[in-house]
Formats: sequence, structure tokens, C-alpha cells
Amino acid sequence: MTLESSTQPDVIEAPSPNFDARTGPPDILVMHYTGMQSGPAALERLRDPASKVSAHYMVEEDGRIFHLVPEERRAWHAGVSFWRGVRDVNSRSIGIEIVNPGSEFGYRPFPDAQIRAVLKLTDSIRNRWTIPNGNIVGHSDVAPARKDDPGELFPWKRLAQAGHGLWVDPPSAPGAPVGAGETGAAVFALQAGLSRLGYDCPPSGVYDPDTTTIVTAFQRHWRPERVDGYADGETRARLIALLKADKAT
Repeated sequence: MTLESSTQPDVIEAPSPNFDARTGPPDILVMHYTGMQSGPAALERLRDPASKVSAHYMVEEDGRIFHLVPEERRAWHAGVSFWRGVRDVNSRSIGIEIVNPGSEFGYRPFPDAQIRAVLKLTDSIRNRWTIPNGNIVGHSDVAPARKDDPGELFPWKRLAQAGHGLWVDPPSAPGAPVGAGETGAAVFALQAGLSRLGYDCPPSGVYDPDTTTIVTAFQRHWRPERVDGYADGETRARLIALLKADKAT
């Protein structure tokens, strides 16, 4: 771990009533952005019994960390979701809400103090639970048809450099791009790779709308420079390299 993620963080207790029992220990970590106009508004909603939503933690832009739900309990943050065969992601995950207005209210870069806090919190969580790097994902990874958070500005590479999550920077790869409406072996291989990584993308050989949505989510996390749902050579090269990196961890 790097020095910036090595210190146990202080947290502010802000209990939420919105949780229930787990069915097993958490082994997935899901990053979100709040997507609301302010941190206080988000915190209020996450603690409102009528909202029926919550997370284990919320991290403010200034780096303050609010603890809402005990890690041993099932918070309500992922909704209808899937990752690596798990269809009730809430039952197996810890959710971190990161204050940011999001796409609806003016998406913007995440401040350094906030990301430092996320790193410390992630380090702390992983000292208590066994969470593989391949299971550190975004809300858009586990629910690509519904969500786009924490978005393409979230610094996944920085997290990986601190020892949390997967990241690769493979050389550019040639090859004809694959996109909506196409069929054949290249599409089948792409879908199989996305399924192996963790997405709900059963191989059919048809580049249907669901595949476009999942490729978009993949790019938002692992190729944020261009997010268009089009599997060009760079996108496919990153997928192959990530699968190798995941297998090596």
C-alpha cells in the first residue's frame, strides 16, 4: 500500500435505519457518487427511512467520512445488480457513497482530499474483509443499464496504484472495431471476456443493446478517455489485459 492509504481514517457516526441482515461476509466493494446537489442533502436522504436507500459510508468533498451502516449489515445501495454471479450485490458488498453532483447536477472532478479519504477508508475496509481487487467496482459496473456512477472522472487508476482494484495500460492494439448490430466470433469473444471479468453479459455472438450498455460501463471504468459503447482495439486490449491481471492476483 502507498503511504496515502495507510492511515486508519476517523469517521463521523451518522446512523441510518436503512439496513437488514447479511447472508454472508462482504467480498465486494461498490463505489458510488451521490448524484445530489449537496452532501448534506445526500446524507439526509441516506438516513431517511422513507427513502429506503443507504450505504455503509459517505465521503464528503472535504474528506470527512460519515459512517451510516455497520459493515456487518446489508445496506441498500446497489439495487438490482449483478457481479461475478452474485445477483444480490447488497448482500455481499460494502457501499461507499462519494459526494459529487453527478451527471444531473454538474458532474465534476473529485477533490484530492476526498480521494485521499476514499483510499484510507478502502484500506481500512480491506484490512477487515477479504475483498479481491477484481471485486472493487462502480455502481455502473454492477447495474450498467441503470447507473453511470461514479463515472469517468473517478480516479480508478489512482486507487489501483494504491493497491485497490484492477488497472492496466496496455499498448494500443490494432484490429477492426466491433459495434452495435454486428455478429460473429469477435462479438462472442468480447462478450465472453466481459462475462469472465464480472459483467452480466452472456455470449450470444450478437452485439445487441445490452452489450453496448455493458461496453459503455466497462469504458467508463477502464477506458474513460472515450466512452462510446464501441469496442475498438484499445477497449478489447484493455479487457484482455485486465483478465490476465485479475488471474495473476
